[in-house]
Amino acid sequence: MTTQQVANRLVELCREGNYEQAHKELYHQDAFSIEPDFFPDNKVQGMNAIGKKGEEWANNLKEMHSLEVSDSVIAGNYFSCTMSFDATFKDRGRVKEEELAVYKVENGKITEERFFYSMG
Repeated sequence: MTTQQVANRLVELCREGNYEQAHKELYHQDAFSIEPDFFPDNKVQGMNAIGKKGEEWANNLKEMHSLEVSDSVIAGNYFSCTMSFDATFKDRGRVKEEELAVYKVENGKITEERFFYSMG
């Protein structure tokens, strides 16, 4: 898959809220995931660790009120998109958040994801 094809598919799956399928289909087994420095354990590697991080996020989610994912912007083997949501979490109540997500694609698979956002 080209970077554009990976980006299009990731955006499609994220808009559906189907992150688990995105991980299975689009990520390299040894991919890196990097959150902002204030996030506990902000750097993880491998799909087991990325999956666990996603599972913890989903288990803490009480209700998703809205979710928006922008179209992607491509630059070589990188792409980015914005993601915003309004959700209620078990541990912090209702939160509105916007983030910039940047992905690196090598040999048709996502090998790195980085998220940029502020905690409000």
